[in-house]
Amino acid sequence: MTGTADTSERIAKFLARAGVASRREVERMIEGGRIKVDGKTLDTPAFKVTGTENIEVDGKRVEPPAATKLWRYHKPDGLVTTHADPEGRETVFDAIPKDIGRVISIGRLDLTSEGLLLLTNDGALARALELPSTGWTRRYRARAFGSINENALKILRAGVTVEGIKYGPMEVEVERETGSNIWLEVGIREGKNREVRKALDAVGLRVNRLIRIAYGPFQLGQLEKGEIKAVPSRVLHDQCGHLIEMGAVPTGQAIAKPRAPSRPPRKPGQSGHKPGVRAMGGPGQPGRPRREIDDSLIEPTLKGRPLDAKSTRARRDKDGKPTAKPAPRPSGPKGSAPKGSRDDGPRGGGPRTGGPRTGGPRSGGPGGSSGRSGGPRKPGGRS
Repeated sequence: MTGTADTSERIAKFLARAGVASRREVERMIEGGRIKVDGKTLDTPAFKVTGTENIEVDGKRVEPPAATKLWRYHKPDGLVTTHADPEGRETVFDAIPKDIGRVISIGRLDLTSEGLLLLTNDGALARALELPSTGWTRRYRARAFGSINENALKILRAGVTVEGIKYGPMEVEVERETGSNIWLEVGIREGKNREVRKALDAVGLRVNRLIRIAYGPFQLGQLEKGEIKAVPSRVLHDQCGHLIEMGAVPTGQAIAKPRAPSRPPRKPGQSGHKPGVRAMGGPGQPGRPRREIDDSLIEPTLKGRPLDAKSTRARRDKDGKPTAKPAPRPSGPKGSAPKGSRDDGPRGGGPRTGGPRTGGPRSGGPGGSSGRSGGPRKPGGRS
């Protein structure tokens, strides 16, 4: 007999995915008797639900979890990152549009901090992205009163302990100095309470403005203060697919990305190389991989270099282009005429006159007997 798969989950996890609160907060709600399932008040967080029950929080019915969504929000300073403030100050959730439904923040920004704040309707995703083990870097631009030296930078980059609390290594770069203030770019991975302010204060810098510009792969970009924008589902899947539920995949289960389409087979006679690229290696050389060498990477001094007469390589001009081989020099009787004394016409092919050579220039007449014109002959010579 084949058993059916168990689709139930703990009430705290279900309500966290529904965006009601974090799992710990749901557990505190259960302790306070604020949650009912089918009319019965819960007294344990171990209770499991499937989503078909009538679940109420503070007397209001909770709808099943919707598809996971993520928003980028440019938090202005002066807002508290909490759902309810005992002092009655305006909160982030008071300022955002009501039509996006109930959402929770991923991490927090304190009252005087501003910049990127991620919001989601999935409590499990919020918890996962807050953990240092996720490995996402939070980046800030900090303006601080004072100056900093190389020794202070080394302390921050190695990690600093303040009032018994150890803060991990930070990425710190100096942007510029403006009068008595200095601008820094700071990257942290843990996100402890007021971490940037306390760490910089430990090396003599008092932060007077703090802007979060990135949370992992998500950037503040060109968002105006108070503006909120949804992250496209494709981007959310690419960056958080292994942490969130999509479709029928249970929360926390990894989502396999689709494989890239396989390369189509090559047609007969198709080399597959780019134009102007020649392949090295190939058939007849087992174990040697084929690699492509672009002709533009050939050392320029090798192009057009004069080649000796014994070389079998093709001749090239100064631009490296193949050139035709020069025409062979015409063969003929060796003469003693100096260079530059020959006529442009072909050499004559007539018989010798019989006298000794006088060293004068040849007449070079076409088709003639080309007798020597180099001065008088010695007495006793042949006629």
